Amino acid sequence: MKKHNFYAGPSILSEYTIKNTAAAVENFAGTGLSLLEVSHRGKEFVAVNDEARALVKELLDVPDTHEVVFLSGGASMQFCMVPYNMLNRKAAYLDTGTWASKAIKEARLFGEVEVVASSKDKNYSYIPKNYTISPDAEYFHITTNNTIFGTEIHAIPQVHIPLVADMSSDIFARPIDVSQYGIIYAGAQKNLAPAGVTIIIVRKDALGKVERPIPSMLDYRIHIDNDSMFNTPPVLPIYSALQTLKWYREQGGIAVMQQKNIGKAAVLYDEIDRNRLFRGTAAVEDRSLMNVCFVMNDEYRELENTFGEYASAQGIVGIKGHRSVGGFRASIYNAMPRSSVEVLVEAMKSFEKKN
Repeated sequence: MKKHNFYAGPSILSEYTIKNTAAAVENFAGTGLSLLEVSHRGKEFVAVNDEARALVKELLDVPDTHEVVFLSGGASMQFCMVPYNMLNRKAAYLDTGTWASKAIKEARLFGEVEVVASSKDKNYSYIPKNYTISPDAEYFHITTNNTIFGTEIHAIPQVHIPLVADMSSDIFARPIDVSQYGIIYAGAQKNLAPAGVTIIIVRKDALGKVERPIPSMLDYRIHIDNDSMFNTPPVLPIYSALQTLKWYREQGGIAVMQQKNIGKAAVLYDEIDRNRLFRGTAAVEDRSLMNVCFVMNDEYRELENTFGEYASAQGIVGIKGHRSVGGFRASIYNAMPRSSVEVLVEAMKSFEKKN
């Protein structure tokens, strides 16, 4: 039976990425060696690293003012690395969910943090709007997509200080104007590669302004100067990332991916809104295109486990909602085919008829 993978992360990868990565694990670039055992300093892998960073720049139209690096530690490492490099006295943060809250906690180790707005009052079911940012803040941090709560920032704030964005779950899902950002960071395990590498896009002139000394491993400038190879990089995830980036280019680029994502999400949200058994949990105007959260309506709540079992029997996996929301969460990242979303929708329709 075909499996339809709706896990929130690590999550679905394109068949192109899996096939090419598996082949390289057996024989990398005709060397007769596995990708897992070659030197990261060898010319074959250096070429992979260089091509992957170049493709990020091409696909996102990264200007010369910015540089791309691959680092370890996941997006969670960036919660401290950003303020280490950017925060002297005060920063502004928007609190839209669990990961934004964790970023705020880490930043407070380095200076004053102004939380300009929060949606915690309604269990992070919406994106706050109409907030103000203190003019003396040194940067403004946002989390563009909230995997747990199913909300997404669709209108990027226009600010006059460096904008820092955690894009772990929606990078490459839509075109972005990189010039607006001081730093963009994203863990790979949603829209790029297996867990183990984090992509960073940083404006070079935003660095070097803090007064504190920065340990080498936490200094973006060190990693830029060493082309992401200051220490041994996570070789396999970077190779997989390159395959995904090539696949994006073959699909027609990021604008094409955006249109596919809009279409997939519409199919599922339309069914949630139509089906008498279910309801969405996020404010309609802030619904995520990547993580669709929904629950059983109160009068059908006792059917929740039954529907989970029903979906599983049809090859649908990974739709159990996070404990903070409950119900169901269908993560429909770039690699998710529309046909799998349609299988889920048909399961919802047929379950409604049965009940």
